[in-house]
Amino acid sequence: MSELAYVTEENFQTEVLDWDRPVLVDFTAVWCGPCKMVDPIVTKLGEEWGGKIKVVKMDADKNPGIVQRYGILGIPALLLFHQGEVKERINGYHPRKKLVAKLEKYLNV
Repeated sequence: MSELAYVTEENFQTEVLDWDRPVLVDFTAVWCGPCKMVDPIVTKLGEEWGGKIKVVKMDADKNPGIVQRYGILGIPALLLFHQGEVKERINGYHPRKKLVAKLEKYLNV
């Protein structure tokens, strides 16, 4: 399993908001236990979706401006952006099946 790329406040506009396909952002932190549980699921989905949905991570501790901008009160938080807008928000740990059910409709947009 390959590592997901991290986005930052500096490249968020180009790597997420301006991206031409949907982008799933996994807001995480190194100290977060539930984040470690969701990480392999999200990483695997990124591999399986083969670029139909771009999947990236954001360290919540290092990017407080983005965390505040999108009202993230707890992590893990998964936000799916498309055309610069949040289309889905998933807070906390959820099993793979539930994540796929919420996100698969964005595979062909």
